[in-house]
Amino acid sequence: MPGDEAPPPPTAPAPAGAAAPAAPLARAEQFIWLTARVLEQRRFAYHFLGGEADPVDTALGSYLNADGGYGHALDPDLRGPLSQPLHTALALSVLDGLGRCAGQRIERLCRHLTRVSTPEGALPVVLPAPRGYPGAPYHPVHDDPPGELLTTGPVVGVLHRNRVWNAWLFRATDFCWDRVENLRRSHPYEVQSAVAFLDGAPDRARAAAAADRLGRLVRERGLVVLEPARRAEYPPAAGYAPDEHLFPHDFARRPESLARGWFTDAELGRSLDFLAAEQQPDGGWPVRRRAWAPGSSLERRPIATLEALLTLRAYGRLPAGTGVAGAAGAAGSTAVAAAAGVSRPGPVPPR
Repeated sequence: MPGDEAPPPPTAPAPAGAAAPAAPLARAEQFIWLTARVLEQRRFAYHFLGGEADPVDTALGSYLNADGGYGHALDPDLRGPLSQPLHTALALSVLDGLGRCAGQRIERLCRHLTRVSTPEGALPVVLPAPRGYPGAPYHPVHDDPPGELLTTGPVVGVLHRNRVWNAWLFRATDFCWDRVENLRRSHPYEVQSAVAFLDGAPDRARAAAAADRLGRLVRERGLVVLEPARRAEYPPAAGYAPDEHLFPHDFARRPESLARGWFTDAELGRSLDFLAAEQQPDGGWPVRRRAWAPGSSLERRPIATLEALLTLRAYGRLPAGTGVAGAAGAAGSTAVAAAAGVSRPGPVPPR
């Protein structure tokens, strides 16, 4: 009968000397050192271990081409050496995190963007190449590719947020406004790109109004999974992998994003709980998009892991402290600096 159950057996004490479970950041650190490219290793060290910006910049520079664009599979979905808009968007995201979206490098990049833009001033997803390099099948190559918000929005948003002014931006900005304000049907990744544009757009009142309408569209069309525990009930967008869903934290990556207003505290809380629980036993986060090549999938996971960690930290969900390797490295370098009579700067503040 209820109330007559025997008390549960006591929990067995942990063996003497048993190690406590590693903290999420320590587990992620081990994953990064084991699997990531040099660029993601440097980015992790910069954002979470008090590392310097110059090594990140140097690693990113290895993807830079003579035309001012970025190539060499910086975005793992497009292989080969050629400069592509998807690579540019990722490069600017890295530079934005370093606070280095300025100077002659950005001027050369804008000249490159001018050359590769469509007549309306927008960027296609993939530029046609004189020879075929491997690429994800969900990014088809067209002889005369149209401009897309998917690539143009993030690039324009980052440049505006960093107060870059270039003639190319005028037409590209007009293109983004037209697309965002006239969206009637969309898909989750395009909405992400729209948010990236709106979060950096100089006209904040116009951006807020556009974001409010876009948020209603996202909820009405079911483009976001508001109940992660019931995500199987949400059909994925056309062309997406069966488990390729986006959640509130995917749109509102930081609390100051305009997309934050689309969700209640409870909805965002469930989303962040789900994101934290998605960390895999190896310490990394999964990639939900369709796998098409082993190398691409392997390189994508450290990028996804960095994005997850930065989002969790932005919302105060990441416990303080570094992993074993980071703590040992910081302690060792501090001891060396102290012996030399040099003070070591403290950890880099959150970005």
